[in-house]
Amino acid sequence: MPSHAHPSPSHHPSRTAPDADALASEHPSPGLDPLQRERAHLAASRAALRAMREDAQALNIADVTANWVNAKVLQGEIDARIKALADLSHTPLFFGRLDYLNAPGLDLAEGAAGENFYIGRRHVHDADGDPMVIDWRAPVSQPFYRASKKDPMDLKLRRRFGYTGGELTAYEDEHLTDPAEAETTSALLQAEIERPRVGPMRDIVATIQPEQDEIVRAGIGGSVCVQGAPGTGKTAVGLHRVAYLLYAHRERLARSGTLVIGPNRSFLQYIEQVLPALGELEVKQATVDDLVGHVEVRGTDEAAAATVKGDARMAEVLRRAVRSHIALPQEPCVVVRGSRRWRVPAYELEEIVRELMDRDIRYGAARDALPQRIAHAVLVRMEQAGEAPDDRVQDAVARNAAVKAVVKAVWPPVDPAKLVLRLLGDADFLAEQADGILTPEEQKTILWTKPARSVKSAKWSSADTVLIDEAMDLVTRTHSLGHVVLDEAQDLSPMQYRAVGRRCTTGSATILGDIAQGTTPWATDTWQEALAHLGKPGSAVEELTQGFRVPREVIAYASRLLPAIAPDLTEATSIRESAGDFAIRAVPPADLDSAVLGACRDALAKEGSIGLIAADARIPVLRTALGEAGISCLAPGAETSAAARLTLVPATLAKGLEYDYVVLDEPAAIVDGEPDERTGLRRLYVCLTRPVSGLTVVHAAGLPQQLTTTAATDN
Repeated sequence: MPSHAHPSPSHHPSRTAPDADALASEHPSPGLDPLQRERAHLAASRAALRAMREDAQALNIADVTANWVNAKVLQGEIDARIKALADLSHTPLFFGRLDYLNAPGLDLAEGAAGENFYIGRRHVHDADGDPMVIDWRAPVSQPFYRASKKDPMDLKLRRRFGYTGGELTAYEDEHLTDPAEAETTSALLQAEIERPRVGPMRDIVATIQPEQDEIVRAGIGGSVCVQGAPGTGKTAVGLHRVAYLLYAHRERLARSGTLVIGPNRSFLQYIEQVLPALGELEVKQATVDDLVGHVEVRGTDEAAAATVKGDARMAEVLRRAVRSHIALPQEPCVVVRGSRRWRVPAYELEEIVRELMDRDIRYGAARDALPQRIAHAVLVRMEQAGEAPDDRVQDAVARNAAVKAVVKAVWPPVDPAKLVLRLLGDADFLAEQADGILTPEEQKTILWTKPARSVKSAKWSSADTVLIDEAMDLVTRTHSLGHVVLDEAQDLSPMQYRAVGRRCTTGSATILGDIAQGTTPWATDTWQEALAHLGKPGSAVEELTQGFRVPREVIAYASRLLPAIAPDLTEATSIRESAGDFAIRAVPPADLDSAVLGACRDALAKEGSIGLIAADARIPVLRTALGEAGISCLAPGAETSAAARLTLVPATLAKGLEYDYVVLDEPAAIVDGEPDERTGLRRLYVCLTRPVSGLTVVHAAGLPQQLTTTAATDN
């Protein structure tokens, strides 16, 4: 697999096919060497993209739309198109080329056998409409990710391109049908994987591996759960799957919507540039707290209370509480119309109410149906009396004051927030609704010691808002999206899974996480259990164990914790050729802060981003120490720059983030900061697996027993 910074035909084993030469420039020169031809094609492609953008900017819709509303909608679509066609100067427009033995049987591949296609982040065509760059999501691009010597997928050659900044500087060829060429690891691919991670998360479109591509291109009809060890690219796979689905099912998802759910705002800031870089600008991002933010969160729960509130049994408690408002009618309903009185006896009203209850439809929908059912009973009596009422008469009867009075008494409106307020503040009401579901001790755990007087004055917790969201869905159906990506899913409670599942009842989901990184007391132990709570039982569970981010020595060290935190999981491996910088420094307690600062200075002397990760309780101390030492630091999720490359990260916010170099402060404090040892070890596992190039562990207290076997040290 030859790789060239400045290749020439004389020492390159293959020649660029004539079709590729013709595409390389509008005025190709036979004297150009292969690298020059590829650069010419890049320049021509960028010019074509600019022309596509200019064409969109020049569109005049003044005489096209019927009214100002249509004009505004159409202009919005044009503006989005213009934005999507922006040429990002430091982002390669294409990263690969496929030379087919035979022309693929696709509309975009019409022509003679042996056509060549440049694979990039978006489609680019010339003035005649002929493709100059093919979108990576198109079917013809799939062999770029999946073809191999064993299965060439009709490819003669796969070419990868290397870039420095935005300039094409190298290329590398794989001759998939040449038996004399051995299958080796791509040097350019390896270099791209190991490139320093300065700034927010970037796309991996040039480095997607076959097992990742299978998940990315899985059909929209089913949900997929990805169990991925640290550094296996599960977050990137989920985001690229969204981009692929929007390409393959754009009309459908444009109507129903897509959503990416992350664990916190820092994480969402970190990943927010990935989809725009792939040309997708309309995907919304949120946390679970955002989804259920019906009231202001001003309080916190003890772990025991949050665990009970997050238990799936609370769904049945809430269902009982909602339906407890229904009262069987005791009096008849008498409707007066003109000189006639129409009487529906109490027993018949009871039959109507019981029939609606047995159907188990949502409380609000049943309440809306009840007046129509009573009105229908009145119309039956009218017809029996020889009258001929129509639908207008039925609607009028349904709005009659007597009917409204029955509905109000029998099926009164329910305010979800007020219902939860009463449930958590009224011991008798909670005991009645939770009887046989929650033990008396569990009821006492979630009962407020000081009941709030109103919804606004209550000190709601995050777990309380999920209960309100469940109650809201019991009253009125939650809107469902076409596709939802749920990242870091292992930390959700059963009730949070239900809240997310309500957002994709008629759509599909991509669930991403790592059971070993579950750091909440209410986390589920298996994906099967989590998927059942989500409402997607039986969904495929794919496991990614090949790491691309964490150095092999670091992942091996962190994996020593797996027997204690997730014994059923497969230990991850790393394909990174660089072993990475790895050091463990034991220091006296009095020297801990200065040793941490020294490790930070060592990391700042290297290229890339630095994360100083510490127990939450240690953050104020370290922030002060950094300030006194003149070392500037950023908050998690903030974009690094040449002037500020070090981020001070509380351990509870480290999940999902990555840095070139990590300085890990006092592992014992991270473990001790959690309610139990297992959760603490899981939190430590997360923190240990954040580096891309190097890890320095600085400790004064003893390390956890699982990490005290022979390891790399630096004193």
